[in-house]
Amino acid sequence: MQPKPDITPLLKKLRLSGMLDSLEVRNKQAISEKMPYTEFLSLLLSDEVARRDQKKFTSRMRKAGFKSSKTLEEFDFDFNPKIDRNQLYDLATCQFIHEKACVLMTGPCGTGKSHIAQALGHYAIRRGFDVRFITQTKLLSTLHGARATQTYAKKFKALAQVPLLVIDDFGLKPVRPPHDEDLHELVAHRYEHAATIITSNLDFLEWDRAFENKLLGSATIDRLRHDAHLVYLDGPSYRTPKPNQSVKKAPPKTPKRPKKWGVRNRKNGYSKWLH
Repeated sequence: MQPKPDITPLLKKLRLSGMLDSLEVRNKQAISEKMPYTEFLSLLLSDEVARRDQKKFTSRMRKAGFKSSKTLEEFDFDFNPKIDRNQLYDLATCQFIHEKACVLMTGPCGTGKSHIAQALGHYAIRRGFDVRFITQTKLLSTLHGARATQTYAKKFKALAQVPLLVIDDFGLKPVRPPHDEDLHELVAHRYEHAATIITSNLDFLEWDRAFENKLLGSATIDRLRHDAHLVYLDGPSYRTPKPNQSVKKAPPKTPKRPKKWGVRNRKNGYSKWLH
């Protein structure tokens, strides 16, 4: 059954045009089940709310800039039983975002830091928070490049005000001037105003060594560590090939016999092949 001609413009005027996607189906359902008008309207409104929520979720996921869609449900805790599962699921409640606190995550390469950081970001988006995921290298190059295009203030504001900023691979490269000042200003601006997750291969006590300017580095790390949640991931690398995935060595090939054997030149020590 097609909707009445006057319904479409009315829904558009009320910014409820999404209801048109389910109106025909719900109308048939209401007639078939002899549904009360209020229940029919409730179904339509529920469909519209679900559509808008999904649209917001998709938009937030796109803007977040995740490398891939990672979740804690996909994380293999059995591979590394040393990882504190309860601590990570506590963080997944996103209470640290309400607290405007930092989550500092460290551990050897391949222990799942980036996966877990993105998974926490995924939970934050589910709860309606805007998230931005970015590596330290890209973050600093973005701010540095923005100065040349006169867009620094806009870029800095977007990074400073996002409810959850995830900085991956901190300390992978040294933080040198003038990038160190940009990072310090960003951390100082977000301090006690917005939540930040940072991952690093460096031990917590080594983080200030990533800065060439030790004084500036100490001031930056001091703000990050204050009331922060510390997560240490220890254990083997998830990237290590499993035994059943090891590459089998091909059997050595038998060298082909030449058409004619050569005669060794005793003086020069090489064989000259005759064809």
